[in-house]
Amino acid sequence: MTQPLLLAALGEAFGEVNDVYPSAEAVWRLVAAAALGAVVGIEREINDQPAGLRTHLTVALGAAAFGAVSTLGFSEFVTDQRAVNVQFDVTRVASNVVVGIGFLGAGMIFRAGSKVRNLTTAASLWVTAAIGLAAGVGDIGIAGVTTVGLVVALLLLRVPRDALRRRLVRTTSHVAIRVTGVAPAQEVLEAVRALAGIEVTDVGWGKHEGDVVLDLTLESAAADRPEHQLAAIVTRPDVVSVNTDVFLRSETGDEG
Repeated sequence: MTQPLLLAALGEAFGEVNDVYPSAEAVWRLVAAAALGAVVGIEREINDQPAGLRTHLTVALGAAAFGAVSTLGFSEFVTDQRAVNVQFDVTRVASNVVVGIGFLGAGMIFRAGSKVRNLTTAASLWVTAAIGLAAGVGDIGIAGVTTVGLVVALLLLRVPRDALRRRLVRTTSHVAIRVTGVAPAQEVLEAVRALAGIEVTDVGWGKHEGDVVLDLTLESAAADRPEHQLAAIVTRPDVVSVNTDVFLRSETGDEG
């Protein structure tokens, strides 16, 4: 008890102090932010994402602390800044929270081949920071509504997202088929064109050690697996080898 009292006495020598013992309002804001951040984190944890319960709760709590400080921690300067020309812009705290969470979100995003991963998780951290900041400045209702909207977007929108991907997203495959001769290569090309659900959009011809190499670009629905459909081509006696590199045309999605 001695140390807090000494700090309070020291602070009172320089002006009004309101930060030695937190007010009930400040505690309520922090608790609300932590709870709302945990709601989002639980959804991410269940779906085995790299940023889960602890990360989202921590982001919300930290943003709430910044928000509480910006609204409650500078009250002792209000009287002083009326008497002097020095101005205190407490809104800079909120703006710097937004900038800071951008670095954290950027660290979550990485590129794996042709895919960009963790975009949704990074975005959820960004929104969670906004939730915590709203709770920290006392706008609990806004924080609650934002939490509901975020959880709905992360959880309930999976079904329409998957349906859209199955119907609209096309898969592009680059396939190199090595065939024993020109005539067999023409037959293999016609066999590929005859495969159900596959469209040959580009054809290239080449040679390798006396064999003919067909360099094909194929398109199919996202639900179809080109490597499975090409199984009938692989087993042909005139086909020496089949190499394919499959990637999604739309590569700005997220894992969950």
